[in-house]
Amino acid sequence: MKYAKHDAKAYARENMTGIWAAALNPFSDDLTLDEAGLRSNIRHWIDDLEIQGLFVAGKQGEFFSMSLEERKRNFEIAVEECGGKAGVIVSVSDQNMGTVLELAQHAQDCGADYIVVHAPVLSFVHDRSEVLYQYYKTFCDRLDIGIAMWSHPDSGYLMQPEECARIAELPNIVAIKYSVPREMYVKLHHLVGDRIQVSTSAEHEWLDNIEELGWRLYLCSSPPYQLQTSNDKRMHEYTQLAFAGKFDQARKACDSLDPVREAMKRTRPAGKPTAFGKYWQELLGQVGGRVRAPMLELTDAEKVAIRDGFESCGLKL
Repeated sequence: MKYAKHDAKAYARENMTGIWAAALNPFSDDLTLDEAGLRSNIRHWIDDLEIQGLFVAGKQGEFFSMSLEERKRNFEIAVEECGGKAGVIVSVSDQNMGTVLELAQHAQDCGADYIVVHAPVLSFVHDRSEVLYQYYKTFCDRLDIGIAMWSHPDSGYLMQPEECARIAELPNIVAIKYSVPREMYVKLHHLVGDRIQVSTSAEHEWLDNIEELGWRLYLCSSPPYQLQTSNDKRMHEYTQLAFAGKFDQARKACDSLDPVREAMKRTRPAGKPTAFGKYWQELLGQVGGRVRAPMLELTDAEKVAIRDGFESCGLKL
């Protein structure tokens, strides 16, 4: 651990900054984890693209299809390859609290910087405020590592800003990935002040949130390594310009990526976001690989359409 439990908030405020990307996991033809491919991607992301942190073994990484040992190995590889040059936050999310604690302890022991814990599915619980507080308090009581909350519609509900603000008082809650409508995360931002960092996954809102809310953390999704190449780091560029207060220049660089965003949106098949992301990575020269069930693979026709969009989007390889 690089910090004491009660210093977690201050440590994260200083060190959990910039662009953090959610890592897709490459699976080989036999559907085993392609460790060499993952290591290669990580080196590219942090050395070439200057991504400042990685979100590992989350939904993008298909954690729901992985065994506990695979998830633990996923943590270890990320920590080894980042080697202190980039931060590592790992998802220990699961519906079984014992599993969450087991994964969280491994993350703490293997050197991850932080963990993220998704809000649980609460069957038949509609007045959930106290349940959610006690859920996160259990992990804070048992662990020293900094913890990020994570709320997303996939759990069947959204944690309310007031619920999140109460949980944010716990000593080692350091952040939240709040994948909610903008008015909700803006409200939470004002409720929590500087106690924790609030972020959302939408890349197209990142620049606005730097300028209007003073945000310093993008946590996170896959655009940081899908909108950029070694020779075309416009997302990094607009972020650094915005951090320096040069918003007109930042806006120009950000808007110049609209053809890439449009090509990705137009060619992404419904119901196949993970396979799309991996194939786009391959077109960029990264390691994509297969997806695991229940995720769906692309058809040959879908690959042709994606490749055509990629070739016309203007990214410089």
